[in-house]
Amino acid sequence: MCFQKGGIFTAQYQAQFRGSFDALLSYIERSVMTGSVSASREGGASFEEGGMRCAVRVFERYSYLGNNRLTLTVTLFGRNDALRLLAVTSGGSQAIFFKINTLGEEAFLRRFVEALEKYPGK
Repeated sequence: MCFQKGGIFTAQYQAQFRGSFDALLSYIERSVMTGSVSASREGGASFEEGGMRCAVRVFERYSYLGNNRLTLTVTLFGRNDALRLLAVTSGGSQAIFFKINTLGEEAFLRRFVEALEKYPGK
């Protein structure tokens, strides 16, 4: 889930699902908001064109481990019952020029992925 690309550490997750776009989006929002007492929805938007749907949601939570705030951006894209998801965490690093202490980002993403693994359309 976390890898280095071009000298930058990125905690991200990609997956494919089958099922209802609205049901999965609702499940995502509930999972994040109930997964941490400090979680909040910071913004988002939904788009639809030519049968394609896209929803972007940005969540934030406090990381006790890193003593800072982190974001999780989730993009859900699909047509009919074929769905694709991308989740990326950011923030949490305390360094100026490079990322260190990505444990909070990884934990935020890991908890999100654990919830998604329980989703019936996986």
